[in-house]
Amino acid sequence: MDVTGIFSISAKRRARRVTLRTAVLLGLCALMASVVAAQSQSAAATAEAPNPASPANTLPGAMGATRPILLVLPFDNQTDPASVMPGTTASGTPQGSAQQAETGGPTVSQASELVNLDWIREAAPAILDRRLSAVGYLPLTREDRLYALDHLGLPESFQPSRATALRLAETLDAEYIVIGSFAAQGTHLKLTARLIDVTHLRMSGELVESGEIAQLLPLLNSLAWQLARKLEPNLDVSRQTFVAASAGVRLDAFEQYIRGITERDRDERLRHLKRATALSPDLIEAWMALGKEEFEQQDYEDAAVAFARVPPGDASALESDFYRGLSLIYSGNYQQAGDAFASIARVLPLPEVVNNQGVAASRRGQDGAALYRQAEASDPTNEDYHFNLAVSLHRSGDKAGAKRELDQALKLRGADSEARALLASWTANSTGPATDATPATAVEPLERIQRNFNGAAFRQAALMLDQVEAARIATLPGDQRAAKLSRDAQEKLNHGLLLEAEREYRTALAADPRSADAHAGMAEVEERAGDPDNARKHAQQALAEQPNLEACLVLARLDLAADQIAAARADIAQALRLDGANRSARDLRKTIEARAETMRQKSLDAPPVGAATNTTEQPPNQR
Repeated sequence: MDVTGIFSISAKRRARRVTLRTAVLLGLCALMASVVAAQSQSAAATAEAPNPASPANTLPGAMGATRPILLVLPFDNQTDPASVMPGTTASGTPQGSAQQAETGGPTVSQASELVNLDWIREAAPAILDRRLSAVGYLPLTREDRLYALDHLGLPESFQPSRATALRLAETLDAEYIVIGSFAAQGTHLKLTARLIDVTHLRMSGELVESGEIAQLLPLLNSLAWQLARKLEPNLDVSRQTFVAASAGVRLDAFEQYIRGITERDRDERLRHLKRATALSPDLIEAWMALGKEEFEQQDYEDAAVAFARVPPGDASALESDFYRGLSLIYSGNYQQAGDAFASIARVLPLPEVVNNQGVAASRRGQDGAALYRQAEASDPTNEDYHFNLAVSLHRSGDKAGAKRELDQALKLRGADSEARALLASWTANSTGPATDATPATAVEPLERIQRNFNGAAFRQAALMLDQVEAARIATLPGDQRAAKLSRDAQEKLNHGLLLEAEREYRTALAADPRSADAHAGMAEVEERAGDPDNARKHAQQALAEQPNLEACLVLARLDLAADQIAAARADIAQALRLDGANRSARDLRKTIEARAETMRQKSLDAPPVGAATNTTEQPPNQR
């Protein structure tokens, strides 16, 4: 496995520097990968060799062995201010009407300041980054971009030329750049994007989407699909799924989120983000940003609640769990904090995660020495891990070991006044006369928490672990591989991650075209994406392979939507035969019967066909 190509993003620039602790983890991952590869070769010697061109031999959702790194820049606002329809919000809704009635009062989006559409500049990369990440690319984050601008001495609001964009890409080792613009005319919006291949210095033709401003999110999703197809012509995720990825997210909520992450005033940021989560409780990005804002303002209990709203499997799940663990530590909930860090460590045992898991254990009276040793072994250059191990050893009675670790911490950072004072105290107590007062007056310091989240290191290590897991899955027989991928996809689908789920279901079907679970999962994806014909085909294929509860439920919902009550009853009866206690099936049966009763009442109330109706106009009342 070629590791250097994957991590060129951090190998050349200070912004992406791989620390020793990450390098150790990556080395372990590479060793695991070589073991998995050896197992794969052994399996291939005794089984039918898989087709190298088959998607089953690539990473789930990744285009081959590596994932292209993209830099999506803010879109240039080419709107003539005079062309925006007065009295209309950015979402195309007349001010003070529908939104006000729906939300119980004026929203920020109804203020005159929001006739300015500049917020769409940042909305474009926010949506494009998320969609392209969902299908296997590596978009750089907004924080990465702001770092590069600062590194080049450019302001945050700077709109780079193509030459400057190439400098940004070089700073961040991006392989592709997405540049774009938007222009509004009345309530109509036109989005334009181009893809720049940094390596070959080639630029694509214009990719265009246009429609009403109120359809901004579907338009950006569709533009993301065009970019993904430009990068990977054989991409098999449908445009319809891209467009449906923002279903349930209100445009005014997304607008509030963008204003929340770009606003300079701290109170205004908090106000916008709280408004965004209130308008769209499923807007994951807003919860993540709100949690960070509350964390920075030391509102740790509320921050923990916000971070908990990020579902497992989301691209930011590891980061949210890390900050949730910190929030729980700072709010004194050490048990849940330890659980949060342990859940990350099971997936990605980076030293800062393991260290904080040890801190949570120590704060509730347990021995965290083993965890501190693990963190120290992963990154021996971090003096805090030596300090924490020293405190833990001293507390458990290993005075000599504690002094050795504290000496090592001071070698790494001689200006550490706390460590120096602690060493002097321990030395004095060990050489001076022992008194009964010494233990009572000695104050042990608290172990140190690793507060900073190294996003680059997390993303790099997570990518390597994903590749190791993909290599392991590739050694399984086709049916087992499909079953594992289908389970992972179902978990993503349960959390509303539509694109990620479709990607894995399609990979599962490539491994085993007869997988009933994969066909049933694809049926649900197509149903949610608004493609009932393909949803029905996949559900029927699943049932042709074997009885399947989820496929029956999909067919029942499709038949109910088409007012085919008899067919829907048959579908739900089959589902209940498979699992009579299933709550979804029982609730759906009630819905079907309620619809049947409604239709029956309508038929009774309707006049008989051909019956005459009294159309004689009655004279007005006479005085």
